[in-house]
Amino acid sequence: MKKLIALIGIFFFCSLNSYAETWKNDLRSLFQNNSANIYVINIRSFSAEDKNHDGLISIEKGDVPGTFTGAAKRLDSLKSYGINTIHLMPITPVGKLKALGTAGSLYAMDDFSSVNPQFDDVKNPMNVRDEAKYFISEAHKRNIRVIVDLPSCGSYDLYLRNPGLFAVDAAGNSISPVDWNDVRLFKTQQSDGALNQELLSYHKDFIDMVKALGADGVRADVATIKPYEFWKELISYARRDDSQFLFVAEASPAWTEPAAKEAVFTPYNKLVSAGFDGYLGNYMNYLKFSSPTELFESYKEAKNLSERCGEKKSILLNFATHDDISPLLVNSNFPFQLLWLSATLPGNMYFVNGFITGDPYLYQYENKKADKTYTDNEVYYVHKGKLDIFNFAPRAGGRQKQLAQEYKLAVQLKNRFNYLISETPNILKTSNNDLYAYEYEKDGYKLIVILNHNQLNEVSGTVSYRGITKFDELLSVRYSSGTISFSDNKFKVRLAPSDIAVFLHSNQQAQSYGQI
Repeated sequence: MKKLIALIGIFFFCSLNSYAETWKNDLRSLFQNNSANIYVINIRSFSAEDKNHDGLISIEKGDVPGTFTGAAKRLDSLKSYGINTIHLMPITPVGKLKALGTAGSLYAMDDFSSVNPQFDDVKNPMNVRDEAKYFISEAHKRNIRVIVDLPSCGSYDLYLRNPGLFAVDAAGNSISPVDWNDVRLFKTQQSDGALNQELLSYHKDFIDMVKALGADGVRADVATIKPYEFWKELISYARRDDSQFLFVAEASPAWTEPAAKEAVFTPYNKLVSAGFDGYLGNYMNYLKFSSPTELFESYKEAKNLSERCGEKKSILLNFATHDDISPLLVNSNFPFQLLWLSATLPGNMYFVNGFITGDPYLYQYENKKADKTYTDNEVYYVHKGKLDIFNFAPRAGGRQKQLAQEYKLAVQLKNRFNYLISETPNILKTSNNDLYAYEYEKDGYKLIVILNHNQLNEVSGTVSYRGITKFDELLSVRYSSGTISFSDNKFKVRLAPSDIAVFLHSNQQAQSYGQI
């Protein structure tokens, strides 16, 4: 039997190696052209099986945590939604001391060059590293690219084993950035300003590992926390044999301060100069926007940076990440608005697992004492309303079938009219500050978006528009509630809180959206 298991393992390993040799990475080009439809998944929960349906993943009771092999079985589903890129949240081992949650935060990195054993399928003959390689190979077979998250800090456990990698304060104590009590700040530079070569070497080990697994790029967590010179050398190292290897920075024009007073701060534009292909837009502040022009500020800045750098740079349309509360907790329309904004703004679509089905991320075990823990923390620590990255959590759920259906349509629209959406839009004049409207026009097509930015109240008003003569000329791509009519070169609008309407106009004979 052992020989049979070994032979099965060899077969899988040879098969994935064979496919890896034929895969050609194109992710930088895809991203630079705003064509990456990215979905963020946490392997620890993505394919988890809560067999007794108690809302927990209790391994000791027979429940199954998420694994790479389990995640591979769900790739066809992701493909069906038009997703062409997966962002894997950290896959490195996590710390167990001063931990957050009973499994440890995914971002408390405990090792640079190995794969988290929590993701191992114990029933599979392959080891966890080969299972990760298998998952990425299976993604590639479906024309899905994979980027891997690089955590910004190290676990407390790693600090105890190798304090030379970490910064200390004036009193000689290790530093926890912001309120990240489970991690410690790396020392990226020596006292003379030279790079910490040992830390840089470990980061190169990380790059070697993810490339050996077959990954197509890296998303750098809190990239602002490391200096320009550090990133420039690391990115050059990563691209020495793959010019298409993507680097995306978790950084934003909205970030203007370091995560700790002892930390360096490298703004997004300097990160781009170091070789990053893109960064977060300003969309974590979307509800605080005061005008529709703010929707396009990140795009315009990326365009300016592209011109200065001599190569294309782009942004992530980061409306719904693991750092954000579920859009459903704002109101029932809000996730639809974020979806269609992402489909009609220049940039790369980017949503965290659970968005498609409308998971509110409300865990019944939230911050309760656990019967079993795998860290020094006996509490199910959770950020309320956000995806659980601290425990063995159940797979994301939700019952928003309409949202799932519209997700597919939104991706189709983005793919079909990406050339149009990448143009500079026309901001349309409205009679109400909460009424946002913009339009693209090219090659005989017009794409018109009208939305209520107010998440609490209905809005009524008018939108000035001279592109059509009557309402019947428009095809409704997305139009759910309220009323919209057209006369005297104006849309007359009444929309519910966070509602959004998307219309398409063609000089050709009117036809249904599905035929375009």
